[in-house]
Amino acid sequence: MSRIEPLTPPYPADVDRALRRWMPPGVPHEPLALFRVLHRNPELASRMFALGAGLLGHGLLPAIDREIVIARVTARSACAYEWGVHAATLAPQAGLDPQQLRATTHPDAAVGAPWSPRHTALLHAVDELNDTNRLTQSTWDALRRSYEEAQLLELLVLVGWYRTISYLANGLLLEEEPWGAPFPAR
Repeated sequence: MSRIEPLTPPYPADVDRALRRWMPPGVPHEPLALFRVLHRNPELASRMFALGAGLLGHGLLPAIDREIVIARVTARSACAYEWGVHAATLAPQAGLDPQQLRATTHPDAAVGAPWSPRHTALLHAVDELNDTNRLTQSTWDALRRSYEEAQLLELLVLVGWYRTISYLANGLLLEEEPWGAPFPAR
């Protein structure tokens, strides 16, 4: 059970509008529990929406690269909630296959699936940031071979953002969405 209960319908009109903005059009699910908890503090939710929506809908990274980063960050953060949401929806839409998604949950994701050099560099970058809060020069150089400066800045923010989302979901003890992909057993 979540430490802070998600809002339940019927929602006040302003909350209903805000929650519908957070969900992609035509999605057959209730708004995510994470969003419904955040709307217990609408001002905070509003501030968070701008960055989250910007990274997902208007980012400079290719969708598959974004989803590899999100899957690895949430896996390394042991955030089954957010990993499962993306693994069930956005990751497959971006082109990640089930083997690649499973590989993001293993200690050495870089060898767990067929990855391109660009994607291997992303996985190493997420792991270094997770383990040391820094990037080695060799990892930075590997990233520079595939990404422009604006994309590299976005990559660093994306890693930090999904670390924050993982802390939030884990700290709240959010239960996985019933339609989310189950986090693979190791």
